[in-house]
Amino acid sequence: MPAAAADLVWECIKGNNAFIRKSPNMPVMSAEPGNLCGLNSFKFSGLASKKVLDVSVKKAGLKETIVMTMRTKNGSKAQRPGRMLVETGLKKNAKKGLAQVAKATGGALYRRDLQELAEKKYAKVKTSLKKRKPAVKSRRAPK
Repeated sequence: MPAAAADLVWECIKGNNAFIRKSPNMPVMSAEPGNLCGLNSFKFSGLASKKVLDVSVKKAGLKETIVMTMRTKNGSKAQRPGRMLVETGLKKNAKKGLAQVAKATGGALYRRDLQELAEKKYAKVKTSLKKRKPAVKSRRAPK
């Protein structure tokens, strides 16, 4: 059975689904996996779109990694909700990480319209991983 058209899926889920987060005087947000900006729109939707792109943090214990989420290219996995998204680890070195994002989007002709947003989000995620060093007070200093 072929999958439903992306436009039809969006029309069904745009007003009401489990991932929508509504607040007064704010745009409608979405917490769905694969949504790059977190906005409830067809352009960024991780459920309705055939090509999904997201950059986020995955935490396993104390280790935090930056991952890029894309939809699988394998046709049989695309029908299974648990397996349709593929997470790829990104380097924490800024130059190499941005090159990976550029290669996956622009180089592979996969959502080039979201390349700039993905690179900005990569930079924001990378800065969010930096921990503040506590200020150490000298015990020798006069009080």
